[in-house]
Amino acid sequence: MKENKHIIKTIEPGSIAEEMELEPGDEVFTINGQMVEDVFDYHYLTNDEYIELGVRKADGEEWVLEIEKEYEEDLGITFESGLMDEYRSCCNNCIFCFIDQMPKGMRETLYFKDDDSRLSFLQGNYVTLTNMSDHDIDRIIQYRLAPINISFHTTNPVLRCRMLHNRFAGDIFPKVQRLFDAGIEMNGQIVLCKGVNDGEELERSIRELSGYLPFLRSVSVVPVGLSRYREGLYPLKPFTEEDAQKVLEIIHRWQNKLYPEYGLHFIHASDEWYDLAGWPIPGEKAYDGYLQLENGVGMLRLLKTEIMDELKLRTGDGRTRELSIATGVLAAPYIEEYVLKIREKYPEIHVNLYPVKNVFFGERITVSGLITGQDLKEQLREKELGNRLLIPCNMLRQGENVFLDDMTVEELEKALDVSIAVVDEPGKEFVKAIVEEDMVMTHRRRKMYEQTDSSNCGPAECR
Repeated sequence: MKENKHIIKTIEPGSIAEEMELEPGDEVFTINGQMVEDVFDYHYLTNDEYIELGVRKADGEEWVLEIEKEYEEDLGITFESGLMDEYRSCCNNCIFCFIDQMPKGMRETLYFKDDDSRLSFLQGNYVTLTNMSDHDIDRIIQYRLAPINISFHTTNPVLRCRMLHNRFAGDIFPKVQRLFDAGIEMNGQIVLCKGVNDGEELERSIRELSGYLPFLRSVSVVPVGLSRYREGLYPLKPFTEEDAQKVLEIIHRWQNKLYPEYGLHFIHASDEWYDLAGWPIPGEKAYDGYLQLENGVGMLRLLKTEIMDELKLRTGDGRTRELSIATGVLAAPYIEEYVLKIREKYPEIHVNLYPVKNVFFGERITVSGLITGQDLKEQLREKELGNRLLIPCNMLRQGENVFLDDMTVEELEKALDVSIAVVDEPGKEFVKAIVEEDMVMTHRRRKMYEQTDSSNCGPAECR
């Protein structure tokens, strides 16, 4: 285990750390005499009522602080690195990776491919397990880090090596078995590529992955995302309506087989498949409590349910407003339906809905999470926008007001001469944003979801 320097960034006022006279710039190097590898070691070792904290001050002086506290009471320390370790990058070269399909010249962080099991636990990211050691698996089991989200793509070892362009990629299943034997909850995903891991290979993957039930609680199937920047990459083809129907037939057949035995549908199709196939979105019970929202599975159904629940609590009235909504092509027909439901109770509220085509990445990309500021600017410039423009939160970088192309919300507001409100995920927030004129809205995205078009990177369809 390499030695990491865990430098304190901030101290919470009134905390134990402040009482112990710790300061920004100090280094925590041991807890109870043990080296600290990362954030999980730190939280595990500081849970006890008595701990000994080894600290190296900025001038090199070393302290050992004896601390008595309540069980699981936080020390009030924030470190310079959230993981207290370097982020692990992906060692694969997947034939479907969306990062490889991005143009040059974007901000550097958009090209980083993470494949870190700790982010799987903390943020819901999906990992391939190809860079995980036995030590990493030991720690997941020791600390009960669950759920762990795994990018399977196929259970055929030879095919998995080819898809991930990694000769060791087919060796992950003993690791999965260890997690299963330890009772660690898992979720999985399959990025489906036409003519590669669909058809009989998809059947095989579902059959073999279902053997990890009940601890592997769900597996999502998402269509590969194909941008217009694919020159020199593996020649993948888009799925057709007929292809999508065949995929859904396989998934529904397995759901019908597995649900009576396990009480779980287990294998789930992302919302894109239903849109492409021209089939209705399933009812709420089909999603097993929405285990796969990070992959765009059931988001449209959940949004409708939440909107209808919120409308049941409202009597409606004749208030007047005029506003607009910009969203992705995929979600637009559903948003239109939900807006009509809202207007049944608020008939004098007028909403202009604008599906925004993805010119930047290519029109095959239909999710709102990959829409850029420049596409919004160009396509909405001459439109009737009313007094406010609503956009879904996933269009923005996590915790900031910046689109993928680095345009800020303020810059877009100025270009379109309209106030912009960023709408959070829940349907209740959607209703409030449309109905409540004096509602204070944010310019910042508040939650990160995995992008459905790639195993290890980027934001997903939020609405």
